[in-house]
Amino acid sequence: MIKTSICDLLGIEYPIFQGGMAWIADGKLAAAVSMGGGLGIIAAGNASADYVREQIHIVRQLTEKPFGVNVMLMSPSVNEVAAVLAEEKVPVITTGAGNPGKHMKAWLAAGCKVIPVVASVAMAKLMTRLGAAALIAEGGESGGHVGELTTMVLVPQVCDATSLPVLAAGGIADGRGIAATFMLGACGVQVGTRFLVAKECSVHPVYKEKILKASDIATITTGKRLGHPVRSLKTPFSRDYAKAEFSAISDKELDGRAAGALRLAAKEGDGEHGCFLAGQVAGMIHREQPAAEIIREMFAQAEPLLKGAYQWVR
Repeated sequence: MIKTSICDLLGIEYPIFQGGMAWIADGKLAAAVSMGGGLGIIAAGNASADYVREQIHIVRQLTEKPFGVNVMLMSPSVNEVAAVLAEEKVPVITTGAGNPGKHMKAWLAAGCKVIPVVASVAMAKLMTRLGAAALIAEGGESGGHVGELTTMVLVPQVCDATSLPVLAAGGIADGRGIAATFMLGACGVQVGTRFLVAKECSVHPVYKEKILKASDIATITTGKRLGHPVRSLKTPFSRDYAKAEFSAISDKELDGRAAGALRLAAKEGDGEHGCFLAGQVAGMIHREQPAAEIIREMFAQAEPLLKGAYQWVR
């Protein structure tokens, strides 16, 4: 069985995190992943502090296993959410879309382990200095907010830049991806898109169907003009948004076009106006499974690959 330092650090069975997918990763999904041996993560997204607290309580009603909450630092509710996480003494906090520096002191004082998502070596070094417990190096293959570097390029550079445990994210959907990232120096993985089709995931059925039918070229990146690129499935919404980026409309109007689009996809399955965030691995995902089965299957695939790696060396 594959066990790494991140398992010992957090008290989890498998070195895998479930990604914090806004409007999707709720208490029920997080609990299922944690009970399956990974680290389930609630997505705070743009939600209110009361919603986040409610989801934390749901996880704790379902399991005593460790779990985490992902904080989207661009959220208008970020300060209130950050305070709730400290009050609730959430075991693990992951962060994205910004620098969590202003909240780190309070979180660490509350006993939370902070594991930021980083997309560059500079951010990895800063988070190491600020007291992060580990780092998630996320390549641009992932769904949602993305950076410029690919996982293949980013992970080894982050591993070289820090003494902290590093998890790899972006482009991982099976045991081959796990094995490959371990060879790059990672000691664990974060997986988002594959958990979209977990049976315990409450995302709209239309969203799941789109993931299951996706091809290798099914995603598109938009938002570069505004400085926060996002990867999603190619839909009428994303194609129209991509065209608008090269038009004469103002940045304010462009930004406004995305308001509420993720919720329309996740909660209403609106194929016309919704933004269906997904990573490039969507084309590798072909069936709905329980979260625990997904985890076991991925590591069952990875273990023989890692054991057999010596065959390439003479």
